[in-house]
Order: sequence, then structure tokens, then C-alpha cells
Amino acid sequence: MPASTTPATNNNIIDFFTGQPFESVQTRRFIRLAPELDGLEMLYTNDAHPQKMFSIKVLCWGLREDGEVVGLIPWLDRLTACTEIKDPLNGQWEAYFDPGTEELFYEAPIHKTLELETAVDYYDYACENGTDVIQEIPDAIGTHAVFSDDKFKSLALKPVVSWRLLNNGRIHGLVIDEDQVIDTPVLPGDQGLYGAESHAEFHYYFQRDIANKIKAGDPEALAAISTLADR
Repeated sequence: MPASTTPATNNNIIDFFTGQPFESVQTRRFIRLAPELDGLEMLYTNDAHPQKMFSIKVLCWGLREDGEVVGLIPWLDRLTACTEIKDPLNGQWEAYFDPGTEELFYEAPIHKTLELETAVDYYDYACENGTDVIQEIPDAIGTHAVFSDDKFKSLALKPVVSWRLLNNGRIHGLVIDEDQVIDTPVLPGDQGLYGAESHAEFHYYFQRDIANKIKAGDPEALAAISTLADR
């Protein structure tokens, strides 16, 4: 197990971001990621369409310090465990889905669990700071970050190049700073990338289909943006 995954904890300390006891947050943090490369998806429902099932591609699988493995998707303004999604229409996770076999399943695939457990045993990181980078994986599902400084009257969409896992367990999407690009194409780990969530004008992540509809001026997609702008 990486040296960075076993810090001392104290139940009297509360995590500023989650409001949960620090020890609980630590054991739930992510310590390793495995990209999803076979097109597996998450299925979910919401209150607005209770009889309809929606699907979204799984970006990767994450291993928590307590040993749990979950699928992760870009959801609203952060990368979120599939089983923990929430949205303005009370969206809720239903299952994982393999579109090739049409199989439903409710736990991470065993091959991904083995991949993560083997990798975390193999790599031994000695990190001093919570912001030290543990891992960076490419985005393979076409995620876009949405930026706006005028309450969505105008907006900019930037493709997410990669996702960076930090020693504190947080995961940030990285987009291109055009003024810092030296070599092309821009790849994970390049200096021309910055964390989308650190930018004051960042609001949400969208997968490729929705991002392209927004770019094309699709009425339904723009109506969805208006709903989010009111949150």
C-alpha cells in the first residue's frame, strides 16, 4: 500500500469541504484510478422522467482507501462516484451497464478491481503534501468544462484533456491554457494544462454529446443550461 495512504487521523477534526469527521473522509478518499476503456456506462433515473432510464459513460474506476471500488463520472461541477450522484431533478443511480452484452451489474467489474488493487500495491508513493500528484489519466469520453462570467448569457466550453488525482484524494479535470502551450498535441502531464475547478468562471462538466448540442444551439440543451444557471 502506498505510504501516503496511512496518515494519522482524529475523529475530532472535521473536513472543511465535506463536513464529515476527518478520519471518515480519509478512509473514503481515492488512492488509485483505472480508466474505463470498454465503454461501460452508468444508468440513472430522475423525478422528471420516472419511467425513463438515462445512460452516461463511466470515465474511470476509483479505489478508495477503505477498499471500495466505484465507477466515476463527471457530474455537475466535479468527478462523482456513480452511486452518489445528485442533481436538480433528484437524479439517482440505478446500475452499471454493459452496452455490448446489455448486462446490468451493481458492483465494479472484477478485472478493474484487480487492476486497481495490483497497481496500488506495486506503486509506493511517499508524499509530503495533500496536493502532491499521485496519478493523471486521460479523458476518453469527451468531457467538456463550461465557463461563464455572466450567468450563462455567454459561455465557453473547453475539452478536458486529463484528470489528476491528488494525495488528498481529490480529482481535478485539466483543460488547456492556450497561452502556455509549447508542444502539440497537448497530452496529460503537459505544463500547458490547468485545473478547471480552480478557475473563477468554471461552472460544470458536460460529456461530449451535451457539449456538442450546446455548441450547436440545441434548444433543449440551452434550456438545461438555464435551469442550472438558476441553482
